[in-house]
Amino acid sequence: MSTIYNFCAGPAMLPQAVMQRAQSELLDWNGQGVSVMELSHRDPSYIALAEKAEQDLRDLMAIPSDYHVLFMHGGGRAQFAAVVNNFLGDGGQALYLVDGSWSSIAADEAEKLVGKTHIDRLNIVNKTDELSQVELPHLHGINKDYRYVHYCPNETVDGIEIFDELDSPWPIVADMSSTIMSREIDVSRYGLIYAGAQKNIGPSGLSIVIVHQDLLTLPSLPQSSIMDYRLAVKHGSMYNTPPTFAWYLAAKVFEWLKDIGGVSHIAAVNKQKAALLYDCIDQSDFYVNKVSIEHRSNMNVTFYLVDETLNSVFLEQAKSAGLVALKGHRMVGGMRASIYNAMPLEGVQALVKFMMAFAAEHGQ
Repeated sequence: MSTIYNFCAGPAMLPQAVMQRAQSELLDWNGQGVSVMELSHRDPSYIALAEKAEQDLRDLMAIPSDYHVLFMHGGGRAQFAAVVNNFLGDGGQALYLVDGSWSSIAADEAEKLVGKTHIDRLNIVNKTDELSQVELPHLHGINKDYRYVHYCPNETVDGIEIFDELDSPWPIVADMSSTIMSREIDVSRYGLIYAGAQKNIGPSGLSIVIVHQDLLTLPSLPQSSIMDYRLAVKHGSMYNTPPTFAWYLAAKVFEWLKDIGGVSHIAAVNKQKAALLYDCIDQSDFYVNKVSIEHRSNMNVTFYLVDETLNSVFLEQAKSAGLVALKGHRMVGGMRASIYNAMPLEGVQALVKFMMAFAAEHGQ
C-alpha cells in the first residue's frame, strides 16, 4: 500500500507508532486476554493506565500541582457549555475574545446559556484587503468584574494562531483543542485549558480539562452531573464510565511524545513543517494565504488557488498522490492542510512537491 498523508483537521491522523501499538494490543491488552475497550474502568490495571496518562501529560506540559487534570466526555464543544455552567452562577459575567469561527461559536453557546447581558464579546481580528490581522486588547483597561476571559489561541477554520501571551486581570480560559502540546506554554498563566482530543491527543469523543483549583470555588449554575468539574475531580474523571478506548489511545500518544523528545522537540518540528509549507505558498503566484505572517497557524495552514476554478482538479490530483483531506472548511472555502504533531515532515515535503508540480502544470 502506498503512503497516505492525512491532512484532516479532525479527527486527525494519529502517530503511526501509536496505531501499530494499538493494533498489536487490540485483542489482548496487558496480558488480560481481552481488549482494553472490553475492560472495566474500575479494573486496577486500567486505573494504573489512567494515572500514568495523567502523569505523562503533567510531565509533558509541566502542569503545576495546584491544577486538576480531567478526562471528560464530549469534545471541545461540550466544554463551551461546561465552562459557563461551572463558573457563571449567581449572575457572573465573562468576556469572550473572538478571533475566528470556534471562539465565536463558544460565545454563542455562552449567550444561549446565560443571556447576552452576562457575556461580552470583543472581536480581535481586523480584515483588510482579505488579510486577517489579530490585535490583542489591553484588558487591564476594561473596568469590569469578569469571572474569566475566554479565547482560542488557534483557530482551525481560519488558520489563525495567537503566539503572544494574553495579559489578563481575570482568569484565562483557553480552547487549545488544535494547539495543545504543539508548542511549549506556561500553564500557570491560565485558569483553565480545555482541548478536544481529536487533533493532537487521540480519537474524538474525549476532551482534556486542566483547571486551577481556585476556579472550582466559583459559584456554578444548575447543570448535569456529567459535566460538573467538581464531581469529575472528586471521582477521578470516573463519575460514570469514561471513553476508555479514547483514554487508552491518548495515553499511548503521551508516551510517544515523551519518547521522541517531548513538547520542545515537536515544537521545533512543527515550526519546520509550517515554514516549509508557507514558503511554498509565498514563493508562488499560484497560491495565496490570507493571514498576517505573525499570526499564521503552525497547525492549520489555509491557502487558496488564485484560479479557484482549479480547486476540484487540485483536490482530485492530490488524493491520487496520497494527499487527502485538503479541502478547506465549508465556511471559508479554499484549501487547508492540518499538520498536527502526528504529521511527519515527510508528509509536508510530499505536499510541497505536489503543489509546485501542480502550479507548474496549470500556471500561466
